[in-house]
Amino acid sequence: MKYIKSICTLLFGVAVLIFFGLAYPHHLHYQEQFQLFLFDSTYVWDVVKLPGGVADLLGRFCTQFFLYAWVGALIIAVLLTAVQLLTLRLASWGRLYALSFVPSFLLWLFLLDENALLGGVWAVLLTLLASWAFDALPRKGWLRHVLLIVAIPVLYWIAGPVCLVFFLLQAPHLKRTQQVSLAKNALWYYGVFVLLVVMLVVLAFFIPVPSSKLWTGIHYHRYPTAVPVLLWAAALSVFVLVLIARIFNPQPSNIVQAERKGIDSNGRGTADVHHAKHDKSQTLHLLFFLLVAVVMGTLVWKNSNFKAEKVMKYDFMARYQQWNRILETINTEKPNNQIGVTVQNLALGMRGLLTKHLFDYNQNGLLGLLPDIGTDATSPLPTAEAFYQLGMTAVAQRTVFEAQEAILDFQKSGRCYQRLAQTNLILGNYKVARKYLTALQKTLFYREWANETLPLLGDEKTIAKHPEYGRLRQVAYKENFFFGDHVTSEMLLNLFLSNTDNHLAYEYLNAYYMLTGDRENYTKLQLQYPEQ
Repeated sequence: MKYIKSICTLLFGVAVLIFFGLAYPHHLHYQEQFQLFLFDSTYVWDVVKLPGGVADLLGRFCTQFFLYAWVGALIIAVLLTAVQLLTLRLASWGRLYALSFVPSFLLWLFLLDENALLGGVWAVLLTLLASWAFDALPRKGWLRHVLLIVAIPVLYWIAGPVCLVFFLLQAPHLKRTQQVSLAKNALWYYGVFVLLVVMLVVLAFFIPVPSSKLWTGIHYHRYPTAVPVLLWAAALSVFVLVLIARIFNPQPSNIVQAERKGIDSNGRGTADVHHAKHDKSQTLHLLFFLLVAVVMGTLVWKNSNFKAEKVMKYDFMARYQQWNRILETINTEKPNNQIGVTVQNLALGMRGLLTKHLFDYNQNGLLGLLPDIGTDATSPLPTAEAFYQLGMTAVAQRTVFEAQEAILDFQKSGRCYQRLAQTNLILGNYKVARKYLTALQKTLFYREWANETLPLLGDEKTIAKHPEYGRLRQVAYKENFFFGDHVTSEMLLNLFLSNTDNHLAYEYLNAYYMLTGDRENYTKLQLQYPEQ
C-alpha cells in the first residue's frame, strides 16, 4: 500500500508538470512579466513588512523562474505535491486516502486564473507545515500553550489570514483528549482566537491597506478587490477532510490491533484473512483514487482558459521577436482576437509580407493594425512592440510605461523595465536609462543583459553601429509633433518620409490605406516609391 500511495503521488506531480509545461506555459510567462523580483534589502523589507509577506516573497521568488516554463511547471508540481503529502500527514486517512489530493486539486484550479499569485499557494503550504510541526509537540504541558499563543500571530504575519486553518486544526475537539479537560482547553483555546481578532482590528488602524484585505489576504490575487475563493476552499478543505478522516478512521480498538498482529478473538491466526482483505483494500484505494483523479482532472480541463493561452502565446512571441514562428503559427490557425491580429500584422510587416498578404488573414480593421492604447496592463504591450519596431520610440515608451502602471497589484515589470531602458537609451535619456538598468542588475535573469547594455550609455558611436538601436535612431521622427490617442495616416506618412528606408513604415502605411479603402493615396504611394 505504501508503494501504491507513492506511485499515486508521483503520478499527480507528473500530471501537474506536464499540464503547465505543455498546455499552460504562456500563463507562466504572463505571471513572470508582471513582477520584478529584486535581490535588494529594501525590496525584501517592503514585501515582508505586510501580513502574509513571507509567503508573498517566496511566491515572487519562485515566479521569476517562470521565465522558463518547464522550470515554473516543476516548481508548481513540487508545491502542489507537498501540499498533498502534508494533508496526508495531518490525519490517518486509511481508505479515504484519495481525498488527500483534493486541496492540491483546488489549488491547481486556483492557479488556472492568470491573476492568481503563487504567494497564495505558499501561504497554504506554510500553514500546513506549521500544523504538522505543531502536532509533533507533546500533547500535555505548558509549552504547547505558550507556543500556540506565539505561533498564531507569527504565522499570520508569515502566511496571512489563511493561517486560520492552523487555528482550526489545533482545536481541542480535533484532539483525542479526555472529556474532563476538553471544556477547559476549549475555553482557553477560543480565548486565544478572541485575542487574534482584537489584534487584526488594531492592525487595521496602522497598516496602509484596506481593512477587508487583512481578512481575505493582501497578495493572494492580483485584483485588489478580489476574494480568492478557490484558495480559501483549498485551505479550509484540509480542515474538513481531517474531520472526515477522524470520523471514519478512528483509533483502532484492541481487537483490531490484535487482528493486525495475526490473532483473532479466539487466539487463532488470521494472516490469510487479512491478506485477502489487504488485496481488496488496495483495489478499493486504486479505484477511489482513479475516481477522484477523473473528477478533478475533468474540472481542471474544463476550467482551463485555453483561449487566453493562445493570446498569451502571441504576446510572448512578439516579446522575443520570433517573427518566423509567428508566421508558422498564423498559417496553422489564423488568430481572431485583437492581440493575435496585431502580432500577426507586425510579423508580416517585419518580413515584408504585409502589403501582399494583408487580406489572406483575419483583420480587425485599423484595430488590428495599431489599436488604440487600452487601460489594462496586457493589450498595450503588443501595440508598443509595433511602435518600437516602426521607430516611434517615444510613443512606445509612453505605452509601455502606462501598461506597467496599470498592473493591478502595483508591482513593477521586468519586461517593461527592459523596454523602458532601451527606449530611453535610443532617445538619449541616459540618466533615466541608467535607473532602469541599475534596477535590472539586482535581478537574476536580466542582470547579464543590463551589464552588457550599461557601457552603451553615452557612447554615441557604438549606439550608431548597434544593429537595433542604431537602426531605430535612423528611422525615427526628425521633428516633434503632437500625438493623439489614434494613429493616423499622416503620422505614418511622416514617419516614412523621415527615412524612406523604413520599410516597415511603408508596409504599415500601405496597410492603412488598404484597410480604409483609400485607393487614391495607395496608388500615389505605389507610383512614387515603386522600389519599396
